[in-house]
Amino acid sequence: MVLLSKKITELEESATLAMARKARELKEKGRKIINLSLGEPDFNTPAFIKNAAKQAIDQNFSKYTPVPGYKDLLNTISNKFERDNNLIYHENQIVCSTGAKQSIAQLLMVLLNKNEEVILPAPYWVSYYQMIKLAEGKPKVIQTDIETDFKISPQQLEEAITSKTKAFLFSSPCNPTGSVYSKNELYDLANVFQKYPEVIIISDEIYEHINFTQNHFSIGSIEEIKNQVVTINGLSKGYAMTGWRFGYLGAPLEIAKACVKMQGQITSATCSITQRAAVTALSEHPKCTHEMRNKFKKRRDLMIELLSEIAGLKVNKPQGAFYIFPNIKKYIGRSYKNYQINSANDLALFLLEDCGVSTVSGDAFGANEYIRISYAVSETDLKQACNLIKHSLKKLS
Repeated sequence: MVLLSKKITELEESATLAMARKARELKEKGRKIINLSLGEPDFNTPAFIKNAAKQAIDQNFSKYTPVPGYKDLLNTISNKFERDNNLIYHENQIVCSTGAKQSIAQLLMVLLNKNEEVILPAPYWVSYYQMIKLAEGKPKVIQTDIETDFKISPQQLEEAITSKTKAFLFSSPCNPTGSVYSKNELYDLANVFQKYPEVIIISDEIYEHINFTQNHFSIGSIEEIKNQVVTINGLSKGYAMTGWRFGYLGAPLEIAKACVKMQGQITSATCSITQRAAVTALSEHPKCTHEMRNKFKKRRDLMIELLSEIAGLKVNKPQGAFYIFPNIKKYIGRSYKNYQINSANDLALFLLEDCGVSTVSGDAFGANEYIRISYAVSETDLKQACNLIKHSLKKLS
């Protein structure tokens, strides 16, 4: 028997990937499954980006690249930060990786000493919590709920900061809630952060282009705290390039250098062909993302309408990403046949097995009275899924 490390045995499986695996297993047994569990756009990568990758192959961009990325790519990202986000990160402050997930993971590894705290507003993306633990830090969770649109207040932030606080990690637009912090709300949080210049603010902006307010604001553009902010982004969501595996960060120079050092010992640079495609994608004005954003907004409105008709579910109006995060508290304690619903996990499993709709339990996001429903599928599938959910929930008493 192989004795694995305590570090890996204590690491939990990604809940989104686990639910996707269960859905696949049922499909293989002949069940029809509507998968509303994965955070992946159901659109194709824009043709002009694919053409750039094809040209890169023909031009033999097949060698190792510098660890942080090609120089012209770093320049392109620097220009993108300034053009789209009013952020100033020079080329030597930018590090490209095999996805925003890697950027965050290695950032935490270079920042955290054992037992240092990272403040996490909940609901949070499933991997944040586990990444902090893997880096031997301690997640310090601030709870929010649907009544506050899943956003923290400046008072909550100030109360959470201690002498052990090393970082604050959040996403806007948020996975799993779709909540978007406004410019004024981020300035209110920045007023707190100004008092604690040693706290690093990690801003995950991977859903930047799926923002229905059309007013994405980057906290790193606030002058008084800009030297505390690490901005995370990538191509997976806004450009429908999940399989291309490309993320990047902009950071204070010392942090960026540390990430290059760490990445050099793990993966080195990301794929050379993907990098060439990224140059093309990020050189253009992001108008190519607008059609997808508008279609997601239409689906969001449809989902709010359909889910609001289901007794016992409480929904808000998310302003970004492609998720609905309904409160399912009224179903806790109910049962049907051999199913006893004592948690969001129980409800997600019940829906999968009873009606063939795959969702993700809110437990994985630090919110045990909610489930996450992705609307990155066709409107036809969404209508059918909501009808199936409605009939299954009616069985619970």
